Amino acid sequence: MSTQDLDRDAGDAGDSRDAGDSRGAGDARDAGGARNAKDAGGLWEPGGAGEPAREFAGSADSARAALVREIEASGAWAEDPVWRDAFAAVPRHLFVPYYYVGVAGGYERRWELSPDPAARERWVRGAYADTPLATRLRDGELLSSSSQPSLMAMMLAALEVRDGDRVLEIGAGTGYNAALLAHRLGDDDLVTTIDLEPDITEAARQHLAAAGYHPVVVTGDGARGVPERAPFDRIIATCTLPSIPRAWLAQCRPGARILTPLATGLLALTVRDAEHAEGRFLHTPAYFVPLRGGSRREAERAQLGGLPSRGRDHELFRFLLALTRGSLDPQEAFALWERERQPTRERYGITVRGEHEWAWLDDPEGPYAWPMPG
Repeated sequence: MSTQDLDRDAGDAGDSRDAGDSRGAGDARDAGGARNAKDAGGLWEPGGAGEPAREFAGSADSARAALVREIEASGAWAEDPVWRDAFAAVPRHLFVPYYYVGVAGGYERRWELSPDPAARERWVRGAYADTPLATRLRDGELLSSSSQPSLMAMMLAALEVRDGDRVLEIGAGTGYNAALLAHRLGDDDLVTTIDLEPDITEAARQHLAAAGYHPVVVTGDGARGVPERAPFDRIIATCTLPSIPRAWLAQCRPGARILTPLATGLLALTVRDAEHAEGRFLHTPAYFVPLRGGSRREAERAQLGGLPSRGRDHELFRFLLALTRGSLDPQEAFALWERERQPTRERYGITVRGEHEWAWLDDPEGPYAWPMPG
């Protein structure tokens, strides 16, 4: 996110999140091994035989309550306060058995099985901080993270979930977001989550079971959706895409809502039918890791030399650059941005119509429209 992200280049992998990143050798996988029983408040004894250690149950409960108060004060779920109950109930620490915090010269691991009681206390308290948590490193480089809870809350509220909705999540990540959805809907079978990497989906499945949730977890390419589980009423992505996969529209009911990161924003689309969807961006910035899959390729960085610093360093101008990459060069984008008085994200939108997809400013049929990559 623009102010709270861990690493701009790695993205705020949105419970992300780790929406396709493989687990590196230095990730200390043993720190987050499978749990054999549910314990909503406690930890697991280092080296033990599966007996839950309740020494920090009170710490987890109080830290979770404090996180809920902080999110509520931010107004993230003001439009749909039912999400308060989900965040109050779902134990985030069960989904991040280890994570990394930045220290001088790199990252320090915090994990539930540390032999040091003080370190375990820091782990459980940190699991409920309203910050993204780095969950995967490779050779000291940040690959992915669990999203900032207040951003997750805002996205879930913006998804406008209704009772009985069938929801597809693109990017299983740690499983935390799927658990929140399952709790909100009260029916595990209404929630499907997909990720490309088998180790990610297996870990998410274990985390979910430990917390008492059993949504459908699928290993596969999120750009293709999950046709065997369709039709869906809501699709939420926790990874950024260069364009809208047509398979998503085909798997939605008419009137469905899709919420996905695109460029450096959050796009809310209404699906009219399998060939047509349209919507605008929300006001908030959002930085996520790219969706991984065979047809996805990383965009080249724009060359900004010669642009005034008031544009080059402005977050909203960078959003316009990301949205129009391949259609406008940076000088053209800057001239438009100045002429239109630095438009905010809500003025931009996306239309999908048959084989065509375009971004626009103010009006889908207006003078400012740019084709999106196929």
